[in-house]
This record gives sequence, structure tokens and C-alpha cells, in this order.
Amino acid sequence: MQVAMIGTGYVGLVSGACFADFGHVVTCIDKDAGKITRLREGGIPIFEPGLEGLVARNVAAGRLFFETEAAAAVAKADAVFIAVGTPSRRGDGHADLSYVYAAAEEIAGLMDGFTVVVTKSTVPVGTGDEIEKIIKAKRPDAQFAVVSNPEFLREGAAIEDFKRPDRVVVGLEDERARPVMSELYRPLFLNETPIVFTGRRTSELIKYAANAFLAMKITFINEMADLCEAVGADVQQVAKGIGLDGRIGGKFLNAGPGYGGSCFPKDTLALVRTASDFGAPVQLIETTVRVNDQRKKAMAQKVIKAMGGDVAGKRIGVLGLTFKPNTDDMRDAPSLDIIPALQAAGAVVTAYDPEGETEARHLLKDVDFAAEPYAVARDAEAVVIITEWDEFRALDLERLKTAMKTPVLIDLRNIYRPDDVRRQGFDYVSIGRA
Repeated sequence: MQVAMIGTGYVGLVSGACFADFGHVVTCIDKDAGKITRLREGGIPIFEPGLEGLVARNVAAGRLFFETEAAAAVAKADAVFIAVGTPSRRGDGHADLSYVYAAAEEIAGLMDGFTVVVTKSTVPVGTGDEIEKIIKAKRPDAQFAVVSNPEFLREGAAIEDFKRPDRVVVGLEDERARPVMSELYRPLFLNETPIVFTGRRTSELIKYAANAFLAMKITFINEMADLCEAVGADVQQVAKGIGLDGRIGGKFLNAGPGYGGSCFPKDTLALVRTASDFGAPVQLIETTVRVNDQRKKAMAQKVIKAMGGDVAGKRIGVLGLTFKPNTDDMRDAPSLDIIPALQAAGAVVTAYDPEGETEARHLLKDVDFAAEPYAVARDAEAVVIITEWDEFRALDLERLKTAMKTPVLIDLRNIYRPDDVRRQGFDYVSIGRA
């Protein structure tokens, strides 16, 4: 099948490359000429394990192309995907749909023959209806169907998630779109992947509901972690004890400094705003948003307390800046709350992240960036683990301690066993453990 992918950001590039690997002919389109040039030269604008090789393989096979102009690709496409950004709108938290609607306007003028227009971007309920109106207004003669096909990709595991998903959700109102979408995802039938066909509005809501539930689950275990610290319990054992219940499950029960990233913060906020507009408030999600914001700010106070209540003039080493490992994404990362709060209290911060430094330099001021983990510890009075990169899981603790001025390790991801660290002579502080 012929596929046009409008947008070569995280979702568009991963989805386009994976569809090409399924055997479809895919053209990824972006108005950023520099990005397209880089992609044509084999460069990848984001860090995602396995993506560079996947793109290169399908470009070489003649199934994946990159263009700045949409006309030719859209005209011959069986399906045109809208995979542009929907950031939180400044001031009110609603999803900014200006890029989505601009893409719909452009697609309307370029379609030739029956075309399925698919929203891959995360959009509020009713967006598909608006896209349909935009296209009909510009092209009353056009033969098309608008479909919702939300993505459920985890950064750092996106290719695996696309090729071996838990489910594929397709929301449609026009049955002509069903065989097209079924053919696009036909390779997944071999793995018996559930393809869930729903109404379009239901599909749009499924995406937000899924992210909001996972965000709520993270926030729940973080609050349990605070309670565990107060009563002398172990949050990791609590998580295991409840996660073994099949009704609950163990995923997203890892206590930490709060969620961040490209999806959970903006999607929970957008769901709250949509629910308010429709007069059906989602109070659990409202609380989740508020508690998560408070938690990220509270982590700086946890560090300060671990250092005796005063960090003025003290050097603190930070390991990990991105919101999660295996990505260079800094959006709403806990480090963006923790580090400025420590600096405001007078601390001097040295930081290291395997992939996030380039973006972090734009977002964090007056931070000394180190080239490797042990350089972060040099003359530090504490080291704080914010992101659980694999290379932090087996540090040479003796070497780390030798480099430090005082051996204080604050582990906001619980990647070490307390007894192991304390045997090395550290004062060790973690999340939800005595």
C-alpha cells in the first residue's frame, strides 16, 4: 500500500519506518528542510534504539522516502497519516490542534481518489469530526474517510511496541476505511494482535484514558511510597504484593520522582480540560496532575533533607536528566524541577546523562556537565540518581565514594539494595524504604 506520513517527529518517524518494514511504500513528509536533509543522509533526529538501522534498511529497499513537499505522496496514497505535534496550549492546558488542522487543510487540496485520512497524533474527542468538516469544506467532491488510530509507543521501546503491540485501536465512521486499515496492519494478524475497531470518538478517548490511568497508577504508588517511609514499610514489596494480583498488575508500580515525558503530562491535562468542557469532570485525574506536580518539586526537599537541611555552597552530582532511560527526551522531566530548586537553595550542580545533555543545555542553566558518571561524583557532597539508565545500575561504589567529598547517595529510582550501598560506607536514601 502507498502511505503518506505527515510529520517526522517521534511518532511519525517510528510509525513510517515500521509501516515500511511491513512492506508498504511510505513517504514521510516534513516542512523542516533541515530535518529531511538529515534523514536522507542517514541521520536520525531523535534517539530511539534500533531506529537508525530500521530506517536505513527500508530506505535501501526502496520502501521509505523523505520529502518536504506533500503533493505527490498524498495524491497516490491509500492512507495519509497526520502525525504532527499536539502540545499543551499555553494558558489553558488544552491540546493545541493548529498543526493537525493545518495538515488536514493541506491534505484536502492534494487527495486524488478515495483516501483514508488517519489521525495518529493524540487528539481530544471530536477532533476527527473537525478534520472531516475541514476537508469537506475545501473539497466537497472528495472521496475520503477520517479514521482515528492512536499510538501506544513507549519511548525507548517504540519499535517493539509498534511491531508487537498489545492491541491496535481503529476508530471509524465510514466502513470503506475498514479494509484499508486492515490491510495496513495485516502483518500483525500473524501474531494474533487484537485489532479493536470502534467508533471514532471512542478511539480518541481510549488514548487519553489509557495514559491517564497509567499516570494515575504511577502517582498512586508514589503516594504509597511516602506512606511507607512514614510507617517503616517497603514500597517495593508493597508494589510486588499488589502487582501479583491479576486485577492490578505489576507494570507502572515503580515509585520514583514523578512522571514526565511527551505524553502523560500533556495528555492528562488535556483530558481534564476536555472533561470540564463537557461538564463531566474527572476528579481522579485532576488530583493526579496536581499530586505529580507537587511530587517533582518535593524531591528537591528530599535531597536537601538528606544533606542535613542545608545545601548552600555544596556540590551535588546528578546522574540522569531525561524523563526515562533510552531516550533523549527532556519534556517535563523531573530533573527540570529538581535541579533548579537545588540551585535556588544554593547548591552547585554537576550532571551527566548518556543522551540528554544536548537538550538539557537548552533547558538548565548554570549546570556543569560531566562526560561520565564518576566525574559527576568528584568533590560532590551527594550524588542523586534521577533517571535509571542501565549504566548507573552497576556503578563501582568504592570508586564513586573515593571521588566524593562526603559519601551520600540519594537514589530516586530505587535501583540499589540499601544494605549493599550502606556496606560500602554510604549514607543512602531511597524512595519508600526505611
